[in-house]
Amino acid sequence: METTSRPAGESGPAAQGVPGARRAVDDYLMAAFPWYGLDAAFTGPRWLMQVGTAADGTVEHGSTGHGEEPSLRVETTPEDESFAVVVTLASRPVRRSGDGTGTLEATSVSTAAWLAGSGLLSCSFPMEMDRSLRQDWLDQQTGVAWELADDLDGSGWSSLSLPVDGIPTDFHYRESAYGWVLAGSAQEGVHLGAYGRGMSAYGLGFAVVKDITEYERG
Repeated sequence: METTSRPAGESGPAAQGVPGARRAVDDYLMAAFPWYGLDAAFTGPRWLMQVGTAADGTVEHGSTGHGEEPSLRVETTPEDESFAVVVTLASRPVRRSGDGTGTLEATSVSTAAWLAGSGLLSCSFPMEMDRSLRQDWLDQQTGVAWELADDLDGSGWSSLSLPVDGIPTDFHYRESAYGWVLAGSAQEGVHLGAYGRGMSAYGLGFAVVKDITEYERG
């Protein structure tokens, strides 16, 4: 699935003079599907991350953050962070591209697993590794994440049941040295992915975000 990610608060000609948080939430409001986050049992900070769009500008997926925003500062260790990120991905069949020149792949739970796995990697930094080598490590691990996402029934994953809108839902779940990743589907025509560390996945629940503006950064 080829999409372009727009970080929350990204600047651009059309957004000049508009506060970053408002630009970010406007991106989320353009989606034709509901956003998911942690349910009401989570009472900590919530924040916007980024949306991914197709070539024609259609919002395809995006992420909402919960807990402490992860940092790539070298002096920060994974043990210092506690966060969970929920990825919402529109469920799409194989379809024509916006310009009519080709087709776009269908989205799936594997796609959600890939987005979650690559998201976890993007906010991870092996403490024993020189910063100049991180991109090589990231490229290598991203390839591994894709192979794992493409084999959800393989030994790299286990099963975990968590509530989605109050309904027990099966997820594919895996842990690594950098945190955990899970992926499944909701009842609202979307696939869900999630990743985090310092916050156990076993006690989480997911629910439709009734008002995405509650996630705006201050």
